[in-house]
Amino acid sequence: MDARQRGITKRGNSVQLSFTFQGVRCRETIPMPPTKTALKELALKLQAIKHEIRIGTFDYFRHFPYSKKAKEFRKTRPDLYTIKEALINWLRRNQAKLQISTLQDYNSAIYHHLLPTFGDLTIAELTASKVKEWLLELPCSNKRKGNILTPLRQTFEELYHDEIIDKNPLTRVKNLPNNTREPEPFTHNEIAKILNELTGQARNLIQFAFYSGLRTSELIALRWQDVDLETNRVFVRSAYVRGQLKDTKTKSGKREVTLQPQAREALLNQQAFTREQNETVFHDPDTNQSWRNDQPIRKKVWIQALKKANIKYRNPYQTRHTFASMLLSRGENPMFVAQQMGHKDWGQIRKVYGRWIPSSK
Repeated sequence: MDARQRGITKRGNSVQLSFTFQGVRCRETIPMPPTKTALKELALKLQAIKHEIRIGTFDYFRHFPYSKKAKEFRKTRPDLYTIKEALINWLRRNQAKLQISTLQDYNSAIYHHLLPTFGDLTIAELTASKVKEWLLELPCSNKRKGNILTPLRQTFEELYHDEIIDKNPLTRVKNLPNNTREPEPFTHNEIAKILNELTGQARNLIQFAFYSGLRTSELIALRWQDVDLETNRVFVRSAYVRGQLKDTKTKSGKREVTLQPQAREALLNQQAFTREQNETVFHDPDTNQSWRNDQPIRKKVWIQALKKANIKYRNPYQTRHTFASMLLSRGENPMFVAQQMGHKDWGQIRKVYGRWIPSSK
């Protein structure tokens, strides 16, 4: 019997098996001396492979675990391809397109949450009920749960569009409603008490935050070249996110903000500290270097000021809520407030700050 005709070819001190799988001609080299006994064994192996291919049970990876083709064909078998493999392959394909902060989030979600829970399952074994049960037990906010689930959603969406799976179980898993807290703006009296506990650059920073409505990430990225005191405006163009300078959160976030008198005063006072350097406006007073994220501000400035002023603790984002509620309470147009805050329309303003709009009372 001619070994070549049977799909068996001698290659020096090894043997090559040839067969067709899913319309692809496959050749796998076996590091085995081509003795008569070996050729008989390999003939039986090849016969078994062809039989499994005919009846639809062929597992390429089981027969050739170190083959590059095995890894590719494994992806087409939902009953063999694990969620760990699928997630890691998805991340590898997409990481070059992701911003650094997003990549960090996805890595955290995949390696700290998704792989420990679902990694050993095959993609065929994942069900909507398994994901829903896990989400209910996950000890974090609903918004965070949605973020953690994002890599898994996108991975299964790709698997579905690539026709590797017939149904995507994640389409039956809805994101849980965000546990949004009601705004708790500070009163004028509370603002005065907080500012009285601060001096120098720290006071200028917090005063500007209260009266500009900028997100902390935008505030610490503000540069003197973005400030126009003659026309009473600042231009919000960028933000620091996890130490990385990037564009604002949304297109509408890139905006022109009209300076309120108190915000203008804070900038005028801040000039003495950082204007000559002509870089970022607000610096850490301890180092006179630019802030890179909000945590040092919260720990070194914000918490201490509220404690000394004996004011109920609210997070620094409430300065933004305070700004919006102040403008609306004095009758400013909601569309103007939306633009100042960096929202694309006033729908969010109406939803979050409706009780401060005089006409809605």
